[in-house]
Amino acid sequence: MTICANAQGDASTANGRGVQKEDLPKNIQETLRKAEIQKAKKDHEEMLKYSEDTIKLSEELETSYSKNNSLSADDRKKLEKLEKLLKKIRRELGGDDDDEKEAKIDEDKPSTVVAALKRLQSAATNLFGELKKTSRFSVSVIAIQSSNTLLKIVRFLRFSK
Repeated sequence: MTICANAQGDASTANGRGVQKEDLPKNIQETLRKAEIQKAKKDHEEMLKYSEDTIKLSEELETSYSKNNSLSADDRKKLEKLEKLLKKIRRELGGDDDDEKEAKIDEDKPSTVVAALKRLQSAATNLFGELKKTSRFSVSVIAIQSSNTLLKIVRFLRFSK
């Protein structure tokens, strides 16, 4: 009697069928590596695009507020979109939510909506500048902190009256 068992979902497999990358022919290994490089490059470019979108949205919010002296329903939707973009950026950078961990939350909180919008725009510009300095191989602690600061400002704006 012979008993045979196979492992399911081995993390070191190239195609999920039990063939390890080292067992594949060299040209297939090179093709897989090129695909990984292209994906990393695309992900980094996408993150830069997200940060450009944050600048654009922050400018639109500041312009809208200066005209209306309040945040409209469309502005609130833009804030939600901005929050989602910032979460994607932070996730790509490898950061997590540190709102509960930091003691200086109240220090970072803006006093007025106008001040928050000005800080939002400058912080978005700083984030974009920091991301442009990075490559797909690096992790920027400053960029993670900037994204967390931006998220705090966005949440302040979303939940302020």
